[in-house]
Amino acid sequence: MTNDTATTTVPLAPGHWTLDPFHSSVNFTIRHLGIAKVRGRFERLEAELFVGERVDDVRVSATVDLASIDTGNADRDAHVRASDLLDVEKRPTMTYRSTRVAGAGEDWTMEGELTIGGVTRPVTLAVEFGGLVEVPMDGSRHAGFEANGEIRRSEFGLDFAPGLLGEVVKIQLDMQFVEPKAA
Repeated sequence: MTNDTATTTVPLAPGHWTLDPFHSSVNFTIRHLGIAKVRGRFERLEAELFVGERVDDVRVSATVDLASIDTGNADRDAHVRASDLLDVEKRPTMTYRSTRVAGAGEDWTMEGELTIGGVTRPVTLAVEFGGLVEVPMDGSRHAGFEANGEIRRSEFGLDFAPGLLGEVVKIQLDMQFVEPKAA
């Protein structure tokens, strides 16, 4: 493949790919007291992958329901949802919209805009293409991806509990998308 990603072809069929929510997850890690990591995930998400003929035509959009946070501790989750922390009444969702995709083979980069509570900032994700496989039960084809990145809480107005919670939140996405049906 060429280094000119504008002309690089995409190894997926063109069209609107739909999320397989049963095999996809949005996970995060944040430091607590600067000494340990707390891991969590968001249970409810929607996403779409649009594939064109060229890499420049690829678009990804996703919406995460912030109230669906799960850190493995119901009391902590309720506190994080509350108005003194994440405040899901004012910030019900987190959205991501890609602006540029580049790469080839298994290694890709996706630049985009992440919005939380009306604050939008650029976020770049390192994306690994896991491959494409046909599911034996129904013949559908699924593409798998892992994406990793990080955000700084203060850039989104989430600067509560300094010293208690780390500034950097690491994000890991495991996503499967289902190929559009042929016309």
